[in-house]
Amino acid sequence: MRVPALPFVPFVFALAVGAARSQTPPAAPPDVAAPPPDAVKAPSGLATKVIARGTGTDHPTKDDVVVVHYSGWKTDGSMFDSSVARRKPATFGVSRVIAGFSEGLQMMVTGEKRRLWIPEALAYKGQREPKGMLVFDVELIDIPSHPPTDVKAPPADAKKTASGLAYKVLKEGDGGRHPRASGAVTVNYTGWTTDGKMFDSSVVRGEPMTFQVDQVIPGWTEGLQLMYEGEKARFWIPENIAYKGKSAPYGMLVFDVELIKIQ
Repeated sequence: MRVPALPFVPFVFALAVGAARSQTPPAAPPDVAAPPPDAVKAPSGLATKVIARGTGTDHPTKDDVVVVHYSGWKTDGSMFDSSVARRKPATFGVSRVIAGFSEGLQMMVTGEKRRLWIPEALAYKGQREPKGMLVFDVELIDIPSHPPTDVKAPPADAKKTASGLAYKVLKEGDGGRHPRASGAVTVNYTGWTTDGKMFDSSVVRGEPMTFQVDQVIPGWTEGLQLMYEGEKARFWIPENIAYKGKSAPYGMLVFDVELIKIQ
């Protein structure tokens, strides 16, 4: 068994109408009834305002997949949907949502929070609820379909093992113990070829994977045993400890791996 090379299937996402599952849903913004004078209006009619500046520099395109937190209100202040209230970010394709939401996302960078006033013509067009202009607060958490800047080769600060595996810790874990080869782990991961093409992602599917450490490609088996629970690392896995040129994806593979739990 090896790291599953499942085809990339975009998360089909529709902004759901329904009660948010929380006793303390986000309050409607004070300018929910109409865009304030300092909102920027696009030719389409979409109005936006940056609430908090982001830390990234890349913008998602219509072909990207994003991870966001959002809350949506009608102009009377009634909230109709919220990933914040559900306490779970949403993952979906930028082109799979209403036109105004898609347009607004493409203006944002990771880490940014932005308010969108979406006219009915760019929302549900009066064909279903919620009708009228919709207002969203959106936080762009990640663009998992974007490759890391060092996807082509390990950077100078990456550590390298005798096998040729290169790795770099992106987020420190909780310490304590490492996984054993005979044990099982639950992880989130995204994989790219060195030309920046994403070929698999549990993050995009919204489904962390659980498997035995010694039942995946050798580079993964070795790399996972270097990690702590809660850690996020990047692996550069040469072909001889990946798929050995016997099947796609070929060549060196790059993975961002988050070790969620040691079973």
